[in-house]
Amino acid sequence: MVYSLSYRRPAHVDSASRSLNGDEKAKSGGESVSSGSTGMSHGIPNALAFDRIIAGGTCPPCTTRDFMNYLIYIEHAAENLQFFLWYRDYTKRFAELPETERVLAPEWTVTQAEAEALTSQSHNLGLKKLSPETVAVFKGTDFAPGAKTTVVEYGSNPFHTPPRTPPVDKDGFAPSEYGWSDDGSTLKSSNRSFAKRTAGAYEGADLKWQPFTIQPFREEVSRIIATYIADGAPRQLNLSSKERTALLHALANTTHPSAFRDVVGTVEWSLRHQAHPNFIRWTICNGNRPRVVFARGLGVGGIVAGIITAVLIILSNAGQGWRVLSAIGFVVGVATLIAAWKGMCVVLHGMHHRHLRPWELFAEDDDASSSYEMKKGSFDSLGSCNSYEDEPWIAKYEKRNIIRKVFDREVWIQEPALRQIQDTIFLQAIGSAIVISAVAVGIFVAIPKGGFY
Repeated sequence: MVYSLSYRRPAHVDSASRSLNGDEKAKSGGESVSSGSTGMSHGIPNALAFDRIIAGGTCPPCTTRDFMNYLIYIEHAAENLQFFLWYRDYTKRFAELPETERVLAPEWTVTQAEAEALTSQSHNLGLKKLSPETVAVFKGTDFAPGAKTTVVEYGSNPFHTPPRTPPVDKDGFAPSEYGWSDDGSTLKSSNRSFAKRTAGAYEGADLKWQPFTIQPFREEVSRIIATYIADGAPRQLNLSSKERTALLHALANTTHPSAFRDVVGTVEWSLRHQAHPNFIRWTICNGNRPRVVFARGLGVGGIVAGIITAVLIILSNAGQGWRVLSAIGFVVGVATLIAAWKGMCVVLHGMHHRHLRPWELFAEDDDASSSYEMKKGSFDSLGSCNSYEDEPWIAKYEKRNIIRKVFDREVWIQEPALRQIQDTIFLQAIGSAIVISAVAVGIFVAIPKGGFY
């Protein structure tokens, strides 16, 4: 079974050149790139829709793990998916809290967000209009323009109540699916200076008070700020200054998931309409770059062979009908070239195989790294930055000669929808090759014979 012969693979989407407002994001978020409706849009079938991939309803190489690896190694924007997965899990865990704890963190409404934005804007305008006499009166106090808030170190005050995060109980609250430590007591984080970074983020947003520590998941939210929101964070999201300030003002008042509403909209829009189409386009390619270049060379060689065959027959005394033999070279060459131009090797496609990615090649070679794919903690919501330059596969892959890269190890493609897309592209290549070859052979047949031998 194949898709329509008019199918076109997803176009490559560059980084958004402009920021969309909430209405535009809400409108575009419902398009069929992320839908579950029938049909196909943007070259992505429903079987490979964003929601299905995130829900774990796809097979390799289109799983959430493959999506994460693509964002880490190819697009270099894994923080969006990591934050999105954390937020989904956080929303689920927050909803499972007892009512007595949920009321401590009220919902952050759109009206409150707009009022806070107006207040912040008015405050900034007011500071610009302060007279030198007023500035002198408030000098040295917490109300002075630019005054720094005091960072509260939890370990230095024995009477301080630490941020309240509901305990993990296997028989009670559902634990986090992403990023909990081995003992299930807290979220992983190798960065112990999150308190200072979080306080610096609040200070940068002109917040003069400490957030309410009695609210549920306050410590976790502080770590999220230090990991994704604060300037210089290891996984800093690409947010505008306005979005970052609005989020910090909301989180200073509540830990309710609604406080992340606008930021999650920005992140989700980027995932659905940029990262996801690019991932599907990249996954369609069944060979690595050396193999694809090699396939293009074979395609050109087939076309050249067809031309040479036709010319030799024209120069001979053979009948015009023999010139049709050149169509073999034309069909094979053009079909191979078209498929390779779309990132596919027809030989690999004939077996429904694909090359292993460079980071997959050495995953099974090292017994000490049997869990190599998970070693860097890409699914750890509060891990370190997504740098991979020190991973051992990079040096090993660079040492491989070009012949080994062209004939790297292969694996069967398990995802049926991806195989159907590749079958469709292959049939398109064959059809185009037949048409082009027919035209080329027709031209050669019309040429009078040379009779030189």
